[in-house]
Amino acid sequence: MHISLGQRPTMFRVATVAAIALCTVSPRFSTAQQFVNETNARLPAASPLEYSEQVDLADIDGDGDLDILFANGRGFGSPSLQETNRLYLNDGNGVFTDVTDARMAGITGFTRDVEFADIDADGDLDLLIVNAFNNQPRMLINDGNGFFADETGSRLPAAVIGGSDADFGDVDDDGDLDIIFTNSGSSPFGAGVDRLYINDGTGVFTDETAARLPGSAVSQSIDCDFFDMDGDLDLDLVMVHRDPASQLWENDGSGNYTNVTAGRLPSDGSGTYSIDPGDIDGDGDLDLLVVRGSNDRIFRNNGGGVFTDITATAIPVNPFQDDNDGDFFDYDADGDLDFAIARLGSGGERIYQNNGSGVFTLQSGIITVISDSSLDIEFGDVNGDGRVDIVTAQGESGSFRNRIYINQTGAVDTTPPTFPNMTALSPTNNTAGPYVVKASIRDNITSDNNFFDRGVYLHYTVGAGQPNTLPMTWVGGDLYRGEIPGLAAGSSVSYWVTATDFAGNTGTSPTAAFPVFGGLLGDGDGDNDLDLEDVGGFFDCVTGPIGQVTPACRTYDFDGDQNVSFDDFAWFQLAYGS
Repeated sequence: MHISLGQRPTMFRVATVAAIALCTVSPRFSTAQQFVNETNARLPAASPLEYSEQVDLADIDGDGDLDILFANGRGFGSPSLQETNRLYLNDGNGVFTDVTDARMAGITGFTRDVEFADIDADGDLDLLIVNAFNNQPRMLINDGNGFFADETGSRLPAAVIGGSDADFGDVDDDGDLDIIFTNSGSSPFGAGVDRLYINDGTGVFTDETAARLPGSAVSQSIDCDFFDMDGDLDLDLVMVHRDPASQLWENDGSGNYTNVTAGRLPSDGSGTYSIDPGDIDGDGDLDLLVVRGSNDRIFRNNGGGVFTDITATAIPVNPFQDDNDGDFFDYDADGDLDFAIARLGSGGERIYQNNGSGVFTLQSGIITVISDSSLDIEFGDVNGDGRVDIVTAQGESGSFRNRIYINQTGAVDTTPPTFPNMTALSPTNNTAGPYVVKASIRDNITSDNNFFDRGVYLHYTVGAGQPNTLPMTWVGGDLYRGEIPGLAAGSSVSYWVTATDFAGNTGTSPTAAFPVFGGLLGDGDGDNDLDLEDVGGFFDCVTGPIGQVTPACRTYDFDGDQNVSFDDFAWFQLAYGS
């Protein structure tokens, strides 16, 4: 998640044999399963049994553990019964209490998705509720302690949406979180125009779909994900359709989208329910897991946002089953992304192990097998023992009993977050600032809010000065954003990013640098143009003492390393040519 979660909670300990007996379908002491059903010991009693389409984990009250919210509402093809969205508070040990009535009373609907994000930049997690069958989405604002007030009327446009999913992301690079909604109208099998809402910075949204996401109504829009498909540190978009094929949209960097599906995204055909981005082969770009009500698929990214269907080699065992959702997670703590599938019907959930190169093997016997109707699957360390657990949402058929599977035997997470991409700031003569730094940061799970962090920070030094530290904010996908304030001319700036994951592992990005100049870059003689005199001045400075940049030569030290060398020449050529 995108805010600091504070002190790590104490590990859960089972005190009695009676408690152990409640935790599993088969006796806990006689199983070698890694993920064991402990629903009865973790969640309140089975009543009420509500139709849950989706589940989200978040630290709603800032106490450092993960709470759970289920999106509820009965009816698949048509509305049947509005139900209460159910909020469970974690005691720090992975045992949950129903706090719905106390913290978000009266919030019912035909809810298909719930998403937590800090929409008003006050440091806590607010809540978006997405309803199906042409109903108004709802925005609930957190008071900072995990109590929510419905402020839909003052926050969202008064418009109905037949929504199955939504996602938060800063599409226009202004530092706040915007929203994309799927929209299939009055029926999940109907058609509608997907909606893009833009945040004004205070958590008030305007519908700017027509200007930013041009297109006509599409049928059966069911899932959506912001992700940086081409490594340019802005948020592109995949819109998932059950029928027809899904669509790929490219961001121009300012939040204006172009449909680039043709030639870049293979057809996923009909029956797709979910698409999840993740780097399956460790090459730094984001590939796609395509979950369908038949055979699932893997689309590999070539690095520039062009995808190839590699399913035949990536998933050799790929049964024809009614799958509903899938996400990446590193269940064996070996540093690569495995994945799990939530399925409808008999046989239980499926878990696939990555060989490190993006080839997945179906594992058996590592999760309690329960024949139920899983519509969503999420991961998080709910009991604070350093291992990733599994939560599923149940609906559509069966008893609707949501599940928690505790990771009992897996390795504790000791792998820090990684930094596949970060802004490389260029030399500048802008002393006003700010200098925006964005970083792609990844850890051991993927979700709509990336991973659960305990702090992401931007650090910078000016010259030989002491480091300055600033918080970074999550801005969608796997991207985080921070701003270095304006600096005086002559400043030589070094900067780097650190991120701490939920298990307490801290990763550090490579260090980058840039200089802040006064006047025109490369204008060594100060006459406000770049000419042959400046070329001569550059070469005079190249021959000067290493590490001793005179004031006259400082304008040529483009990379800020206190040395004018041929490493700076490419920058000088660029400035001279402009």
